[in-house]
Amino acid sequence: MKNQFISHLGGLYRRQRNNTHLQLRQFFKFFLCLITATSITLYFTATVIPATKPYTTSWIGNTYGGGKKWVQNYVEGMYVGSDGTVYTNSTWDEAGREAGIYKDGDVIGPDFELHGWSRVGGKAITINDKYIYLAMVQGSMGKIPEDYPPEKTAWHCVRRYTLSGKPAGFAGGRGYDKSMMIVSAKSPVTGLAIVGKELYVGISEANRVNVYNTDTMTEVRNFSVPNPKQMTVDKQGNLWIIQSKNGSSPAQILHYSSQGKRLGEVIADVVDPSAIALDNQGRLLVAENGPRQQILIYKITGKPAKVGTFGVEGGVYAGVPGDIGNLKFYGISGVGTDATGNIYVNSNGFNNSGTDLRKFSPSGKLQWQLLGLHFVDNADTDPQSDGVEVYTKHEYFQMDYKKPSGKQWSYKAYTLNPFKYPQDPRLHTSPTSVFFRRIQGKPFMYLTDMYASFMEVYRFNPATDGYIAIPSAMFSATSMNHGKPVQSWLSNQPQEEKDWIWRDRNGNGAFDQGEYDTRTLDYPYLGGWWVDSKGDLWKTLRTKVGILHFVVQGLDQKGNPIYSNSSMKKETTPNQITDLRRIEYFPDTDTMYLSGFTKEHPPIGDDAGVVGSEIIRYDNWNKGNRTPRWRTVIPYDTTGKREVMTAAMSVAGDYVFAVTLKTSEVYVYKAATGEQVQKFKPGPEVAGESGWIDIPYGIRAFRRSNGEYIVFVEEDLKGKVIMYQLPR
Repeated sequence: MKNQFISHLGGLYRRQRNNTHLQLRQFFKFFLCLITATSITLYFTATVIPATKPYTTSWIGNTYGGGKKWVQNYVEGMYVGSDGTVYTNSTWDEAGREAGIYKDGDVIGPDFELHGWSRVGGKAITINDKYIYLAMVQGSMGKIPEDYPPEKTAWHCVRRYTLSGKPAGFAGGRGYDKSMMIVSAKSPVTGLAIVGKELYVGISEANRVNVYNTDTMTEVRNFSVPNPKQMTVDKQGNLWIIQSKNGSSPAQILHYSSQGKRLGEVIADVVDPSAIALDNQGRLLVAENGPRQQILIYKITGKPAKVGTFGVEGGVYAGVPGDIGNLKFYGISGVGTDATGNIYVNSNGFNNSGTDLRKFSPSGKLQWQLLGLHFVDNADTDPQSDGVEVYTKHEYFQMDYKKPSGKQWSYKAYTLNPFKYPQDPRLHTSPTSVFFRRIQGKPFMYLTDMYASFMEVYRFNPATDGYIAIPSAMFSATSMNHGKPVQSWLSNQPQEEKDWIWRDRNGNGAFDQGEYDTRTLDYPYLGGWWVDSKGDLWKTLRTKVGILHFVVQGLDQKGNPIYSNSSMKKETTPNQITDLRRIEYFPDTDTMYLSGFTKEHPPIGDDAGVVGSEIIRYDNWNKGNRTPRWRTVIPYDTTGKREVMTAAMSVAGDYVFAVTLKTSEVYVYKAATGEQVQKFKPGPEVAGESGWIDIPYGIRAFRRSNGEYIVFVEEDLKGKVIMYQLPR
């Protein structure tokens, strides 16, 4: 399974963007067709594009806008050099920064050549005065002449680099450049440390530490350690190794000599040690990733004793829960110090939320902070805030639109609490798209994923939970249940294959017995979800009986929105559409926007994730009208090459916005007529670049009270959400 995953990740990097010439050819071909087929112009709207209005490109969630500088997706391993250079490692960064180098609050890291070709990073990194050593995985590539693993296998390696980040090969090295040392064909590297001329490599699944010569990279010995994770070296040249929790055995920190002899000292008062380092005073720093969310400081001469802490006890959950503070950590994945005693801490959130790397003076004053918070994510605004309050799947931001591009956002809160709500679906699923709504004046956040396979609902209660989003309800979908075992985190999920609605009836945020409402499985292929301004939820199934309408029945005593299968309405897909994909309904005007493929513009193959070939507007939908006010053809695949496709749509104010999958171009149509009036793409503020639009709701638009439009677009390439600002 892991090898398939690695192979899949390697293939993802084929995503190189922008095929402008093809896009132009498609446009002119379509334009000529409109001229020659005059009867079609009476039926479909024309594509006449007036002069483009000025717009500004901005972004949220990453310290840098792109180009050569961005903060990687998430940091899983970290080492701090004596001069304050921070070396990082992670298993995946869409743009190729699995390993990074940061110093003085800046990105200085080169391309470590860890991305693509079935190659990814890992969870450990260390250095000496000559080389960088980092954990990584090399998967197979089929029958090619270079040195790669056999088909359907993978190498778990330590790869060696110069301090400038260039691969440093050695005699007996493996891989295309001879810089890889194969540690295992089965188990990943979980810890790295250096004592003198020896490199210590922890392999948790093998319960072993291997020792290699740092110059020749040949193995000199190995010794047994139960479940070794991250490790560090004290001034005596002995090892302190995190032993991860295993079954009923608690996590602890063990002491070993450099020869592998178990020493007597043990640190056992840490619930979840996640990172470890030695400071300039010879003290041991241990990241406590349990409820304390602190750095614990130990004197290790003689019997270990805790002599201090760094950071606020409780981390981001202290005080106002979720509120970001300089010394409030969350999901600690890295700790280190430099020669002068400055302290470096990385918070990775939970379920790899994103990078939050901070440097502090020895007295605890924040020196700098680097953020890379988003991967496969998009944003939405609280409609009551006029666009000032913005939410993504884990984060809450406040906006000041008067500031320059990239500076408008302030990171205010992290909305997930794994200790109070361990069944929060965000810990166990991969949501990607936010709908933020108000029901009876109360705020709610809705989340679905890349495949529209569920809908998660969260409520807020500032009096008890601050900024934390509390699990409130969840809609499963056929693709989540059909032919699949019950998911372990949903211990009370209905055993039979059923679609279900869960509601947190007792208000504890847990999926308890008696809280499920089940129904027969729907058609297994989903088109999309929508939450309207009243809180009604809509679901499309791509079939003729293709629209399910869940009318919100108010709020229960715990503040959860009430949905039920018994009150759900089934509606037939209008006959203009053969394959229904997206839906947006506006109850204030009784206006429905649907998208999908049509008989006149059918798909080539099954482009399951795209919007379709047309967007259609219907007025007086709730009164039974199914005659379109207009139909407009949007960019879609007509060649089978899948180069031109529309990935997502969003309606706001006077416009319908749509974004293409590979080129990330935004098309703007008049909501009144369907006429295309503008097209724009990422500007110089973000180096003119974007990743693919990987999610069904990769664009979200909002009209502010001053008439300005804010348009959020997923940008998974370099860890941010792009934001366009359009004047009235």
